[in-house]
Amino acid sequence: MHIPRVPHSWSLSPRQAIALQKELAARVRMAALPDDARWIAGLDAAFTRDGQYCLSAVVLWDVQTDRVVEQHPARARLRFSYIPGLLTFREAPALLTGLRKLRQVPEVLMCDGHGLAHPRRFGIAAHLGLLCDLPTVGCAKSRLCGEHDEPGRRRGDFAPLWDDDEHIGDVLRTQTGVRPVYVSVGHRCDLAGARNLVLRCATRYRLPEPTRLADCLVARAKRELG
Repeated sequence: MHIPRVPHSWSLSPRQAIALQKELAARVRMAALPDDARWIAGLDAAFTRDGQYCLSAVVLWDVQTDRVVEQHPARARLRFSYIPGLLTFREAPALLTGLRKLRQVPEVLMCDGHGLAHPRRFGIAAHLGLLCDLPTVGCAKSRLCGEHDEPGRRRGDFAPLWDDDEHIGDVLRTQTGVRPVYVSVGHRCDLAGARNLVLRCATRYRLPEPTRLADCLVARAKRELG
């Protein structure tokens, strides 16, 4: 998969990284996500125990046949400290390395992380979507910012995630009785489309298959390489 050259450095100070997020957030576009999207690339990352590398996993999932088409681990040396809200600068270089290994170009990227549901409206799903110019969905396991009511207990129930008066995402129950996930727009998609795609991909478990399998792959890579 060809990805355009990243137009900025990953080796920034925290202040520079925050300024870059604010600048790039203005370039995020909303668009209707196609109902028939088939090739979904799930992305997840972890870190080696020595703190030297970020490990990534990319799993290309075929929604129509419920099967893995490709899966690729990758790694990149860490160049940025851990700071909440700036995790992209630790994870994205390794995730982009994994994405470049794909032979089939995905129709949608699905990140284990946030898009607009971020203090500066520019989480990892928005950043990667903008760099790859692909529709991108954020599906996170926990909340980074905002407030919400508890959604209903049945699969498909959801509640809006609000930050002040701004609707920044949805809190979605993917399976009856399980803890919800946090869905937000990354780039070139809409919230209803993102929510529906996460449900389509959450065939058996709390997490949608593309990111669940990416999580499994990166955990295996960490055991073997970490």
